[in-house]
Amino acid sequence: MENKLLKLFVKSVEQQCSRSVETSKLDIVFKAFKRNYILVPLEVFGKDPFKTLISTILSARTKDEVTLIRSKELFKVAPNLKSLKNLNEQEISKIIYPVGFYKTKAKHLHKINITKVPNTREELMKIDGVGRKTANLVLNRAFNIPAIAVDTHVHRICNVLGWVKTKNPEETEKKLVKIIPEKYWPDLNRLFVSIGRQYTTNKKLIEFLKKEKLI
Repeated sequence: MENKLLKLFVKSVEQQCSRSVETSKLDIVFKAFKRNYILVPLEVFGKDPFKTLISTILSARTKDEVTLIRSKELFKVAPNLKSLKNLNEQEISKIIYPVGFYKTKAKHLHKINITKVPNTREELMKIDGVGRKTANLVLNRAFNIPAIAVDTHVHRICNVLGWVKTKNPEETEKKLVKIIPEKYWPDLNRLFVSIGRQYTTNKKLIEFLKKEKLI
């Protein structure tokens, strides 16, 4: 019994040490990323829950620059949930073209039937077109609720840094929640997305990380 307890204790200590190794360079990484930060286009919608939600739904499989233009055009006609509901699918589709899968997204937007953007992940994910990444981004950006929104940029950079060894963004989020202290969550997505947009290949990313002495 004592040997079993001792093994559990050793395992616990090893896990804590492992976590400290994983997080020991966080300040250095975040400071370097902040120095090299370039505004992510969709951040212009700031703390507006409605605009953050809609623009993020539109952004899937679409360049941020395209999403930004079409989102602004949509918000001229529909600046809130009530006015969005007054548009039919065809009208929405015409406004948001050429975002990726614009017909499907128009259908999702037209089906939104809420009077207020919810501030919980569970309620957000009940909205058509809203997955975990979008929900987390809305929570973090619009409501100041700590959450880690993991897209391809965050997934790729965290793997190159060696923080995780995962196959997809979903796995990455689960790992990051365990090893990244909550105080870093608000800045993680925007900083990593900015760096990912600048260094679009692993070769360029690795060169940048080496230059900043992060790997």
